Amino acid sequence: MVTVAAVVEETADARSLVFEVPPECRDRFAYRPGQFLTLRIPSDRTGSVARCYSLASSPHTGEAPKVTVKRTAGGYGSNWVCDHVAVGDTIEVLPPSGLFTPPDLDEDLLLFAAGSGITPVMSILKSALGGGRAAVTLVYANRDENSVIFAEELRELTAAHADRLTVIHQLESVQGLPTPASLAALARPYRPRRAFLCGPTPFMDAVRAGLDKAGMPADHVHAEVFTSLSGDPFEEIVVPEGDDAADAATAVVELDGETHELVWPRSSTLVDVMLANGLDAPYSCREGECGSCACTVTDGEVEMAHQGMLDADDIAAGYVLGCQARPVSDAVSIEF
Repeated sequence: MVTVAAVVEETADARSLVFEVPPECRDRFAYRPGQFLTLRIPSDRTGSVARCYSLASSPHTGEAPKVTVKRTAGGYGSNWVCDHVAVGDTIEVLPPSGLFTPPDLDEDLLLFAAGSGITPVMSILKSALGGGRAAVTLVYANRDENSVIFAEELRELTAAHADRLTVIHQLESVQGLPTPASLAALARPYRPRRAFLCGPTPFMDAVRAGLDKAGMPADHVHAEVFTSLSGDPFEEIVVPEGDDAADAATAVVELDGETHELVWPRSSTLVDVMLANGLDAPYSCREGECGSCACTVTDGEVEMAHQGMLDADDIAAGYVLGCQARPVSDAVSIEF
């Protein structure tokens, strides 16, 4: 549980929640720029739902963890946060997760964001300026000037880091919607950089096409996609015991430098078995969409309900998702 220390009204339809993390949980809630938190949102129908919100704060600037939430039409979780959360409230939160994070804060960056897609991009931007030596260019698309989240903060950062930070605003009310051609023209001078992009699907598609036109290598392009979880990663975990576990496999799991041997019932996922045995398994969604539980099979065989965010190269390299993996062989060795 974390406590809401402050609520910041960013725009007419977006607000930030600043969290106070208990001292005993601070190591567990350490995060990398661009990661997200999974919040437990109360629901009259199902008891609760889980929603993932990106951290807009930076772990390199000394500020408290902050997520920014934009109201969306029909968005149950975002509307509940915008309507009901107040200072002093406590919220159940899973530890930070996500792979949308730069490998090197000294490497020059080209950032693209649209609307609330600025949240993880802002974390990366502030981290590069505060914790590295990178030059940063941000292209930020919005409907109009009043829709620009973090407008004042971006002005202050640009003034403080004029030699390293360039912010290019793209306003639909002035320039129209960005196109692959216009985005390619913006990107060409920055082809050697690493690009990070986040926003609605049409914007992301246009940016990808623009970067391809500009000749940026595909392995320099990193995208974050917002998804709503259909399940509840906070729900109680039930692992078969007794006769139901008679045909279980054996799992040898290497996690954080320690090795654990576990009984792995064939109907249970690896993450569920690890959590049931008190291990701090990395996970956020338990649906295969976030990649937090990606691990490597070093011996034995598993099957996955679906491959989620893993691509063919990941699978060929031996990666699996712990929240989707169930044992096929009698013994399996896994490394996180």
